[in-house]
Amino acid sequence: MTGVVIEDGQILLLDQDTDGPRSWSLPGGKVENGETLVEALVREMREETGIDVEVGRLLYACDYTWAHVAQITFEARRIRGQLGAVAQGADTRPIRQVALVPLDDLPRLGFSEKFTKLCRDGFPGAGSYMGPKSAIGL
Repeated sequence: MTGVVIEDGQILLLDQDTDGPRSWSLPGGKVENGETLVEALVREMREETGIDVEVGRLLYACDYTWAHVAQITFEARRIRGQLGAVAQGADTRPIRQVALVPLDDLPRLGFSEKFTKLCRDGFPGAGSYMGPKSAIGL
């Protein structure tokens, strides 16, 4: 599960090793036993970024078919906290940086034009099952 925080034309990203060619990714992680999806995203966002969020609408659900994983992504809004106050050891892949990145920089960081356009346009069709992750340009 991941969260999308967009503020003033910038998106919240993590710089860390991923399973793909990009080092920048959306914050998020796995649901632990006994957690709801919203509780898990609030916890993951706090651990990985240092901020507390209010979880909003479901943006999309898609598949990582190669890993047998469903990816669920929610819109989120920062409500408090210090950006970059990462909980040490909370993630198995060390987080090098937490940053609000201009949407125009997404392609330079390895994100597709399709995903960039979805961010700029406010995710039209939010709440939909999108099929494979490639359908949203990731």
